[in-house]
Amino acid sequence: MDKEENKEASVSISNHDTDTNDVQDDDYDDDDGKHAVVLGPQIPLKDQLELDKDDDSLRRWKEQLLGDVDTTKLGETVEPEVTILNLAILTPERPDLVLPIPLVPDDKGYAFALKDGSTYSFRFSFTVSNNIVSGLRYTHTIWKTGVRVEKQKVMLGTFSPQQEPYTYEAEEDTTPSGIFARGSYSAKLKFVDDDGKVYLDMSYSFEIRKDWPASA
Repeated sequence: MDKEENKEASVSISNHDTDTNDVQDDDYDDDDGKHAVVLGPQIPLKDQLELDKDDDSLRRWKEQLLGDVDTTKLGETVEPEVTILNLAILTPERPDLVLPIPLVPDDKGYAFALKDGSTYSFRFSFTVSNNIVSGLRYTHTIWKTGVRVEKQKVMLGTFSPQQEPYTYEAEEDTTPSGIFARGSYSAKLKFVDDDGKVYLDMSYSFEIRKDWPASA
């Protein structure tokens, strides 16, 4: 992934939008359903491997894409399946905080808290099974007191099924600082592919505060 896409992946909670597709819709739920790419009928991955098997260049491309996938264990499932396993918050100021998805709020309703003026990054872990997923991307939208302060659409790419999880780490960023930046934020996180299939559509809340919360 190039530098521009990495930059868009970080949640900077700034007062501007980052949108790789230049879509101006304010309604989060309309972002991806209206722009699905029609790729034609899907076929099981096992059958895909048999197509054009005499074409050396295409065969090598498939081998490179699949990597160490055990093709003898491929089934007849057509639909790819993507499972978002966890969200990790990385900061030099504290040990990594790994949060299973779906996020579980605390007694105040927050999934996590960030210290204002601190450097951090997010890392997602996810698995792909059954078939190749094309054009996997996520949209992350953040509001404060009902006003949208961040909207990001990030293309992750195409992934083949494998047993080991994939990881994606966003570029390091800094939370805003000051009394007006602190408080409650609401967010929605959505993962979809080029077919418009939704793998995660999650709402949650988090807090920016003066200090890091006490370790559990």
